[in-house]
Amino acid sequence: MKVLTNNLSVRREQGFAVYVLGNQEAEIAVVPELGAKIISLKSVRTGREWMWHPPGELELFHNSPEDHFSSSPLVGVDECLPTIEPCVWRGRKLPDHGEVWSVGWNVDEEAWQKGVLRTSVNLGVSPFDFERTIELDENEVRLSYQLSNRSAASEYFLWAIHPLLKIQEGDQLVLPRSTRALLNGDDWVDAVDSAIPKGNCSKLIAGPLTDGYCGIHNPKTSERFDFEWNPTENNALGLWLTRGGWHGHHHFAIEPTNAGADSLTEAVGREWCGILAGSSTTTWQVRFRIG
Repeated sequence: MKVLTNNLSVRREQGFAVYVLGNQEAEIAVVPELGAKIISLKSVRTGREWMWHPPGELELFHNSPEDHFSSSPLVGVDECLPTIEPCVWRGRKLPDHGEVWSVGWNVDEEAWQKGVLRTSVNLGVSPFDFERTIELDENEVRLSYQLSNRSAASEYFLWAIHPLLKIQEGDQLVLPRSTRALLNGDDWVDAVDSAIPKGNCSKLIAGPLTDGYCGIHNPKTSERFDFEWNPTENNALGLWLTRGGWHGHHHFAIEPTNAGADSLTEAVGREWCGILAGSSTTTWQVRFRIG
């Protein structure tokens, strides 16, 4: 079995610390101060950058919790917790795309020295503490999550990973047959760049899932980006595509999630989201594989 040694570095970009894990297969870059966004995930062998950002130079900047997500840097991977759509739950006003993408996260420097990027954040509106650990093993990125409930009462939550991905000619969406069957005939085709007409955007949610897999494969370049997760932990998959229909942008997102709706209020009403007992903790994992 081939074992690759990971390189660790911290660079400054536009005034922010960027933590970088890399080896001969892949390189991933994260900005803890900006919601622990994953701003870059590259294949070292092919040079392909999978993370999207608006046209022109990448711009990094702070947001406030009240900001709409469309006014964010719109780069790469954000975490959505405890909602995606803004809503009011138990008297709490939950912001657009949740509470954690717009605030700074703490870095576990001891873990970093061991080659693991562990970041954490305490939610300000909801009574949760959230932690994500990133490990790089050859061409696989493992994202391990821990959510703790500070309240003595049970609490509902919606979590979704929110990666904005670059679309390239020839990219094809790869889904298990069981997941395709759940899309109920929605007119999505294999070729990502033509799944919906130009000038439109679309969001679909498939579930409950029996298979925790989704991928983008490009037969022309032989490149691929695979997502894997345990469907008993997160039993839904969001698929988002904009071909200019959302603020003029063109990108794609594969969003494993624990909920069947984008609003926590709606998800609770449908009894399709997470629930965490008082003073307890839950964990889950997602894996990226590029090649």
